[in-house]
Amino acid sequence: MEISTLATYHCLAFVWYFFVAYSITHVKTEEPPSELFLYGGQWKYLTVLNLVLQAVFYGVSFLADVLRLIKKLRCAKCVISSRDLLFSVLAFPVSTFVSISFWVLYTYNRELVYPKSLDGVIPLWLNHAMHTAVFPFALLEILALPHRYPAKKKGLILLGFVAFLYISWVLWIYSVTGEWVYPLFALFSPSGLAAFFAGSLAIVVFCYNFGEFLNRMIWGQSKFSS
Repeated sequence: MEISTLATYHCLAFVWYFFVAYSITHVKTEEPPSELFLYGGQWKYLTVLNLVLQAVFYGVSFLADVLRLIKKLRCAKCVISSRDLLFSVLAFPVSTFVSISFWVLYTYNRELVYPKSLDGVIPLWLNHAMHTAVFPFALLEILALPHRYPAKKKGLILLGFVAFLYISWVLWIYSVTGEWVYPLFALFSPSGLAAFFAGSLAIVVFCYNFGEFLNRMIWGQSKFSS
């Protein structure tokens, strides 16, 4: 794909995610559903954090494209390295995990992750923008250009560290409020919850490996953007 076309795509994707993130963080309602609580605001939900993550990623990608267009190749090389690390370790695995886990749990019992009362607060298009469109966007990014993945050990350590930070945030919120971010967590005993977190981490690792596999199958071992 031509650099100018990539720049246009990445700019539009950045604007889209910025708009979606802005929309969900500014949803207003006179009477919030009883399932919601104020502590942590929207920033306790992985879905919202993922929207911000995607906006940052596409912003960095657009910057890399612009630097290549204006022939600032030394600066572009550094930004591209950051872009690829951000995509491989976080942007692809997190968006894939958010989409798959949400719709699996929603199909099983939506009250565990997205109570029906939210239908009157969050428009249908916004729900799909947050939980459905993120996966096709991630796949399209892999098809658009190759990304250099870090060494497997480094990538998984970084991914695991970010997962640890989010789990710690969820547990902190529970320790302060006595309420779980997601109603699903209330169903588990402490050991069951630990097993659930471990299983979720295993799925995220699978998503990481899946992205690396797709990148390698489509672009081969040696073709990387520069």
